[in-house]
Amino acid sequence: MAPKNRSYQVSATPFTIFAHLIVIAVTTLVLVWLLHIRYGLAFKSTNKQKIFNLHPLLMIIGFLLLGGEAIMAYKSVPGPRKSQKLVHLILHLLALLSGILGIYAVFRYKHESSQPDMVTLHSWLGIITISLFGLQYLLGFFTYFFPGAEMSTRGNLLPWHVFGGMAIFVLGIITAETGLLQTFIRSGLDFGTNQQGLIVNFTGLLLVLFAVSVGLAVLLPRGFSQ
Repeated sequence: MAPKNRSYQVSATPFTIFAHLIVIAVTTLVLVWLLHIRYGLAFKSTNKQKIFNLHPLLMIIGFLLLGGEAIMAYKSVPGPRKSQKLVHLILHLLALLSGILGIYAVFRYKHESSQPDMVTLHSWLGIITISLFGLQYLLGFFTYFFPGAEMSTRGNLLPWHVFGGMAIFVLGIITAETGLLQTFIRSGLDFGTNQQGLIVNFTGLLLVLFAVSVGLAVLLPRGFSQ
């Protein structure tokens, strides 16, 4: 008797769940770091560190984590594709607004602290990332949402839309890693003895795992097949 032909596929589901857990973990770490260790948050304060703290808050939690959730919306949101598309659109819009506010916060901090702008690799990568993200959002909005291109055009552009979105997301992760490294060096943090150093390192590690999980969630099918 000939053996039955069976094909096995790994589902995206466990990776989306893992990514959601990382979102909770990173959010917790960042809030503890900024609120408990680095004096809190404020758009206006005599303590300029509070103004700067808005930058990592908005860029990590608002821009990267929301952006990653938006990418996974087609695999993690139950319901029809139209609902998934709407969630994808809204989360990306929130991520874009958070990114813009985050960049505004760091420019305000630099201005009020009399420090030069745009002198580090991190700042260059950040401007490139947010600019590409905004362009990607506009192209996607007009192509897939309103007014919407013809179906054939949408189909032809979809692989490039997915590739562009993932490339910008990875670039955002790289930018965050350079920012965390920059904070680590400037603050003179010690991994072994400093609580802040532990939080910064673990946040960077979890962001890498988040990027891998989001990538696998995009590549793998939504359900199991056998």
